[in-house]
Amino acid sequence: MSKKILITGGAGFIGSNFISYLLNTNRQIEIVNLDLLTYAGNLSNLKELETNVNYTFVKGDICDKKLVKSLFGKYEFSGVIHFAAESHVDNSITNPDTFINTNVYGTFNLLNTAKNHWMDAPFSVKEGCEENRFLHISTDEVYGTLGKTGLFTEETPYAPNSPYSASKASSDFIVRSYFHTYGMNVVTTNCSNNYGPKQHDEKLIPTIIRKAINNELIPIYGDGKNIRDWLYVEDHCKGIDLAFQNGKAGETYNIGGKNERDNLYIAHKICDILDELSPNTNLYSEQITFVKDRPGHDFRYAIDASKIEKELNWKADENFETGILKTIQWYLDKYKN
Repeated sequence: MSKKILITGGAGFIGSNFISYLLNTNRQIEIVNLDLLTYAGNLSNLKELETNVNYTFVKGDICDKKLVKSLFGKYEFSGVIHFAAESHVDNSITNPDTFINTNVYGTFNLLNTAKNHWMDAPFSVKEGCEENRFLHISTDEVYGTLGKTGLFTEETPYAPNSPYSASKASSDFIVRSYFHTYGMNVVTTNCSNNYGPKQHDEKLIPTIIRKAINNELIPIYGDGKNIRDWLYVEDHCKGIDLAFQNGKAGETYNIGGKNERDNLYIAHKICDILDELSPNTNLYSEQITFVKDRPGHDFRYAIDASKIEKELNWKADENFETGILKTIQWYLDKYKN
């Protein structure tokens, strides 16, 4: 008998990559993808799955109590993998209420519906639901910012600095509370910056590629020295799958790529690769320009992924230099067609 999994936000960047990964590696899983298709969700990300009998798309809002309850009743989900979130930090600065609603209330609504469907009472699971699990996908931004040294671990105190990261921190705590108060089978993963195919055009790496090949100025915040730990999206998908299948209930797993790069390095690296793959009259790096920094821009994020490496045997297969080459080739195909 196949397992039915609810995946929220599966038309977004990481969610769509994960659905493809899961259906390619597990024939015994049926997936229902619930996505509101806001600016970040795009059904073309899942075009190759339109005829897959194990895949169903439902357009809807995770905040819609009636809809979420009806989906649980119809499909009898044995798992939830929760990606759906407002995640563009710049947008959270200008429009924070949407982030609070989706990321906080939406997560609560999903969790509470799953609890009511799977459990009779606190620490009392319904028969047949013993293995059911809720996996919550979060971010390293909940930990705040790092100086020039140090790494985020699962024990790092939360110190979110933007409305986006504060809303994700809130959702992490709600998930945690359902484990401690109700004994619900929950797992949380916190990841570093993802990159790869299907990422939204507004994000840093697609923006650099798109602006470069369109002969436009490539905007870099501040002095370009902000550092992120970059994780290739398929490596993240493997980590999520391991946490869902084998993670310990109530635990958090940090997933990071061990690829710290500052934004200016990334811009120059992409330009260098484009100079080879798609030569222009001038060097692409001449288009790099510095723009006013984002308010509350965290200096550095970096993850210690040793817990998931040791306990679940996860490792990143791509380093930044191999992953960025694959990524650029994918976007060149997209933007030039």
